[in-house]
Amino acid sequence: MSARIGVITFPGTLDDGDAARAVRYADAEAVPLWHADADLRGVDGVVVPGGFSYGDYLRAGVIARFAPVMTSVIDAARKGMPVLGICNGFQILCEAGLLPGAMIRNVGLHFVCRDQWLRVEDNDTAWTSRYDKGAEILIPLKNNDGCYMADQSTLDMLEAEGRVAFRYVDGNPNGSRNDIAGVRSENGRIVGLMPHPEHAIDALTGPSDDGLGMFLSAVDAFAKA
Repeated sequence: MSARIGVITFPGTLDDGDAARAVRYADAEAVPLWHADADLRGVDGVVVPGGFSYGDYLRAGVIARFAPVMTSVIDAARKGMPVLGICNGFQILCEAGLLPGAMIRNVGLHFVCRDQWLRVEDNDTAWTSRYDKGAEILIPLKNNDGCYMADQSTLDMLEAEGRVAFRYVDGNPNGSRNDIAGVRSENGRIVGLMPHPEHAIDALTGPSDDGLGMFLSAVDAFAKA
């Protein structure tokens, strides 16, 4: 029986279709989840995809954090369900308190869209086990509020505990502290990153297929559960 991975759609979500396609590429079942419905439909894990949920009004991700579906996701994540937040999804997970830190406007106040090299800093998570630690992967990036910020004590904690999941290499596109592109939860079940792995699952349509490893890693984690 294949793993069932939920993909949430909020008003303003742009990348739910691509995330569902990535799930299917990993031979898992993509289960659509609606923002106004608290039922997670028995999924094994959840992807919170990118876009501009609720138009990024007030602050990116802050309204989506209170959607009925997120109440269920927060509860399930705290019980160990794997959750991946991509771009706006990363912002939502930070707003929900599932990951530390916050996102602010990019340095220079410009929308950034480019293929970005990342270094895998931690491969001991539900979403990164298919990578070698230290591997460099090429993933598309597109954001306006992608500058990762945290106070110094939080940054020190993330570095000391090895909770930086991905780091920008060959240039920091948005001014993120410590070149952080993604972080993980203490138990490694929740990962958030600003770049878009769902746009790099097939070399025919993306700059690489480097992003597919995140979805394959999740399928591996479900098999071991």
